[in-house]
Amino acid sequence: MAEKVTIARPYAEAAFSLALGAGALEAWSQALERLAALVTLDEVRTVLLDPKVDDDSKARVLLELAGADQPLPEAVQNFVRLLVQNDRVLLLPEIHALFVARKNDHEGVAVAKVTSAFPLDDAARERLKQDLEAHFKKKLQLEVAVDPDLIGGVRVQVGDEVIDASVRGKLANLAAALKI
Repeated sequence: MAEKVTIARPYAEAAFSLALGAGALEAWSQALERLAALVTLDEVRTVLLDPKVDDDSKARVLLELAGADQPLPEAVQNFVRLLVQNDRVLLLPEIHALFVARKNDHEGVAVAKVTSAFPLDDAARERLKQDLEAHFKKKLQLEVAVDPDLIGGVRVQVGDEVIDASVRGKLANLAAALKI
């Protein structure tokens, strides 16, 4: 995995530079997301890995599938052709993840990984988001997961900082204090 990220990083940086220069960060992000999802499909991977299929055909298939609902910008199409020619097209999920991280950093957005004991409704998510943004003093994008093992409350991770307001966390702290 680390090797894939290392190889994908220059491509993600190049894509980010192109998108930033064109003022099209969101369009690129959406296009890379669609492309990344496509290359994880078994049928698409089979075509992309088939040595009998030439590069132009591989790129054409991928671009037609990705642009079926919404046309891809020309620069994104050229980027995909380059990835196919360099045998790096299967790195699109890593390229997309790195691109989004760079985009979020540029826009001052951090990802908050929220784990809750129970599903959060939209109102609770919005309140939590506002409280967390006030605490961290930055715009946050929530990634919410449910873990019943928390018993109650939430656990939040933003970067290296963790706020554990779960019942399970409080019980663990109590057990440590009592040296159980």
